[in-house]
Order: sequence, then structure tokens, then C-alpha cells
Amino acid sequence: MMLTNRDKAIIKDLNKFRVMDRDSIAELHFSNLKNPQLAANNVLLRLFRDGQIQRSVSFFPYVYFGPEVQIKKNSQKISHFLAILDVYKELRKLGSLESFLVEPKYGNKSEYAEPDIYCFFRKTPFFIEVQRTIYSEKQMNDKLDRYAELFKSDILADKNTRLIILSEQRYPLDDNNYPFKIFQAESFTKFIGSLKGSTVIPEIKQQSIKRVVNS
Repeated sequence: MMLTNRDKAIIKDLNKFRVMDRDSIAELHFSNLKNPQLAANNVLLRLFRDGQIQRSVSFFPYVYFGPEVQIKKNSQKISHFLAILDVYKELRKLGSLESFLVEPKYGNKSEYAEPDIYCFFRKTPFFIEVQRTIYSEKQMNDKLDRYAELFKSDILADKNTRLIILSEQRYPLDDNNYPFKIFQAESFTKFIGSLKGSTVIPEIKQQSIKRVVNS
């Protein structure tokens, strides 16, 4: 069967984000329909049966992968990629999102940072770390040192890129030690609301995805 433009857009997003849950696909690609989730179910089932996408039933709602994605269907990385997807949806609702890259590569991972996200939001470049696990002081310092090497290199064109760490854990960081500005917040919405002179934007709640545990 020939792929529709919507089919192609879904597959493109699945390859971009690595993994997406059913409800996020419904929100991003079927929001103009009366029953987005039902429509998403029907299309995703067809694409899965036709071998165009991959699926994992280890989560509920089910999660889906692009044909180019190589990841175990019960990988711990799935939750991390879904958290990155949540940030994308949050930024779209906040507006003025011009670019959003997932885990862009800037050379040797052991030497340079590998951000979770690079985005251009409200005419400002950002690196975003979606930190759902608690790092030790050494782990965080090592990560920031790799960012410092990236900023010192010729690889990064825009040296005004900001770094935001999204985490419930607040780390004792001094950005005077680094050639870039560091911000910390529980969410991007709270970061925007914390800016001087900014209108506080209501927190955008994300729907939880549950891992299915077989007894």
C-alpha cells in the first residue's frame, strides 16, 4: 500500500525521536480529528502490519519505533527518549520552536558532550540535558567538562548556546567555571517562568507511560 503524507510524517518522527508512545503520535499527527487516539491506533496498526514501523507492547500505551531504529523493545533508554519527546511537545506549546535535534553528534563522545537535545527556541540556541537519574558530583563535572571542550573547539559555531539541565535534583554548579551559561529547572516551562520579566506559563502536564510487567 502506498504511504500517505501522514504515514511518512509519522515514520520520520519515529526515526527522529527513536521511540514515541501512541498518545504522543495522536497529539502530534491526529489532533485535528474527532478521536485522535482511535485514528492513531488504526494507522499505527496498519503501518506495523505492513512492516513500516516497529512496536513494543512492554509499555502501555504501546510505544513505536521507526524502521531505522535499533533498540531493544524493553530497553531502559525508552523512558529517556520518551522524556525527550515530552520536552519537544512542551516547547511546541510554548511557541517559537525553529529547530529540535535529538542527541546531535559533535565528534568523539569521550571528548565532547553529546547533548540530549539541541534546539533553537525563541531565537536562542539551547543544549538541553534531560536528567531523570541523579548524577554524582564527579559524573556531573565530567559531563560539564565535555561541554567545555565542545565550546572551546571549532565544532560549535554558536558560542552563545545556553545549557539547561532539566532535573528534579538541583546541582551545586558555578557557571563562572565554564565558557557557557548554565540553567537548572524541573521543566522548560518552569525555566521560562523563572526568567526576569517573564509571564509565568502554567505547567504543562505530560501523560505517564507505564511499563507492562508480566507476572
